[in-house]
Amino acid sequence: MTGTTRKSSFAKRLGWLLLIWLGSIAALTLVSFMIKLLMKAAGFNS
Repeated sequence: MTGTTRKSSFAKRLGWLLLIWLGSIAALTLVSFMIKLLMKAAGFNS
């Protein structure tokens, strides 16, 4: 294994980590928006 392969592997792992992190943030945002819509439809207002 050369040094560039190891750096490339690290960059790929970091990329996947960021992708999963951003995906989880997007999913949480979507879930909170849906809960907010359901609560508004049920008559709860903040």
